[in-house]
Amino acid sequence: MQLLKERILKDGTVKPGNVLKVDSFLNHQMDIDLINEIGKEFKSRFSDCPITKILTIEASGIGIACIAAQYFHVPVVFAKKAQSVNLDGEMYRTKVQSFTHKKVYDVILSKKFLGPEDHVLLIDDFLANGCALLGLIDIARESGATLEGAGIVIEKGFQEGGDRIRNMGIRLESLAIIESMSDDSLTFRE
Repeated sequence: MQLLKERILKDGTVKPGNVLKVDSFLNHQMDIDLINEIGKEFKSRFSDCPITKILTIEASGIGIACIAAQYFHVPVVFAKKAQSVNLDGEMYRTKVQSFTHKKVYDVILSKKFLGPEDHVLLIDDFLANGCALLGLIDIARESGATLEGAGIVIEKGFQEGGDRIRNMGIRLESLAIIESMSDDSLTFRE
């Protein structure tokens, strides 16, 4: 997706430790016009799938998933990283290690929002080592839902996550794949 790549080059910042900051337009401050185009692109790439739910993880994927969902005309459900008093009933549970926060989260989703009748599209902002996506895959499989695929805005192609997911036979559509990053530049996979 050329528009996204141009925006990453213009406004993204590479930090030590293979961190790409896109917080000025994607996951802190959100450029809704850009995310709207991202949503359209996910709809185009998964137009052959009978999606009934979009599943993401708290927090950065929620806005992107919501905008994409308007093109599929389906609800968004998101896995929460913390138990709260207003969550009740049976839950799907998994553990997810965050690359960015260097922390392991117990991730939960109410069983009433995802089941065997669903055809699920996973959406997230980043794919690095694949831990968050693997957690969502665990939840989707435990629910008995049909996993149609995963849509990722930015994949770090030099890290193992994308290969792990593809080797599982899961359809993975990444809108921008970064081939390499250094302290002052990045290159995209063609």
